Amino acid sequence: MRAAHDDRERTVDVLKTAFAEGRLTQPEFEDRVGLAYQAVTYQELYGLTVDIPRPRRLPTPPPAVNAKAVASVVCGAVGMFGLLIPGIPAVVLGHMARREIRRTGERGDALAVCGLVMGYLLTALTVALTAIVVMVVVAVSHG
Repeated sequence: MRAAHDDRERTVDVLKTAFAEGRLTQPEFEDRVGLAYQAVTYQELYGLTVDIPRPRRLPTPPPAVNAKAVASVVCGAVGMFGLLIPGIPAVVLGHMARREIRRTGERGDALAVCGLVMGYLLTALTVALTAIVVMVVVAVSHG
């Protein structure tokens, strides 16, 4: 069968890509392009690309860990060591991190959830301790 113009162009595109990726040297590329434009049959076109090494697939690195998720856990952990104030930042950062993770595909959802749990616990503990302090102050002042 006779090779059509579009088939020649597709073959030349394959050769251009292989040359750009370093899988063909410049003299090989030039020779094969010349032969592609002289080819009469599909078999001749096929023969110009069949021996080109296939591109190597490099493993993709895993996505990064979301920084806000890490910050949420750190705030929660700091709060667990006696400072109750970081509970609210832990909650805010945890929610922001989970939203970003869903949008970007980053890692760290478990860290964000952990920060949220610690943050909510710290916030509840802070509210409870504040209520107790207020009740004690009121009870002592009305004594």
